[in-house]
Amino acid sequence: MEASELVKDKDDTLKALGIMLEAWEEGADNGVAPELIAYAALYTALTDLVAAFGEESVSEMAVGLARRVNAGEFTLARTKQ
Repeated sequence: MEASELVKDKDDTLKALGIMLEAWEEGADNGVAPELIAYAALYTALTDLVAAFGEESVSEMAVGLARRVNAGEFTLARTKQ
């Protein structure tokens, strides 16, 4: 599903994803490196989550993210060695 289609979705989660993907594409189209967009997105997400749920809750979530990253959940292409 394309970002432009997601933006029109009735599901707010998919709509939010579509908006983020469109912003990501716009940044990339304007020459912003993907890793800089990712850092900005993470910073924005974490500051909003802390404001909504508090530092302790977000810290616990971040620990859970570390386990998920290490387990390969966010790795799109795996290489076998």
